[in-house]
Amino acid sequence: MTESSMKMLRWSIPLAVFVVLVAFLWVGLGHDPHEVPSPLIDKPAPAFKLLQLHDPDKTLAAEDLKGRVWLLNVWASWCVSCRVEHPLLVQLAKTNVVPVYGLDYKDKSDDALAWLAQHGNPYTASLVDGDGKVGIDYGVYGVPETFLIDKLGVIRYKQIGPLTVEALQQKILPLVRQLQR
Repeated sequence: MTESSMKMLRWSIPLAVFVVLVAFLWVGLGHDPHEVPSPLIDKPAPAFKLLQLHDPDKTLAAEDLKGRVWLLNVWASWCVSCRVEHPLLVQLAKTNVVPVYGLDYKDKSDDALAWLAQHGNPYTASLVDGDGKVGIDYGVYGVPETFLIDKLGVIRYKQIGPLTVEALQQKILPLVRQLQR
C-alpha cells in the first residue's frame, strides 16, 4: 500500500463512522417524541386495585372495567403539562364518548382534590397511585400519559405527554369508535 492510500484510509474510516452517526441522528429526529413505542401495546393492561380519590373508602380495579373501552389518564396536581391537556379532557368528558379514569400519580390527595375542584373534574373516577407502583407497571415515563384500553383489558394506544386535539381527532377517537363495535 502506498503512503497516500494509507492516509486516505486513515481519514475514510472516521468519515464513514461520522456519516452513519449523522444518518441515525437524522432518522431519530424525524420521529414524534410523543409516539415512543410502548412494549405494552396489544398486551393486557397491568392489574391494579386502588383507592378512589373522591371516595377513599372505595376501590376500583382494572378488572372492574372489563367489558368497556376506556381511557386511563395519568396526571398529578404538580404536573405543569397536565394543565395544558386538562381543558381538553374536560371537553372530552362532556361528550360521553369514552369514560376517562384518572391515575393520580405520586401526588398528595388533598392537593389533587383541590386541583380538580379548581380546574374541573373530567374523570369517571380518579385513583390514588401515591407510591407510583401502578404507573411503573404501565411504563409511565412521566405525566401526563394516556392509555386507551379495550373491552378485554388490552392496551391499544399510548399517548406520551399532553393530549392534543389532533391526537384525539386523528388517532384516539377513531380507535375508540372501532373498539366499541
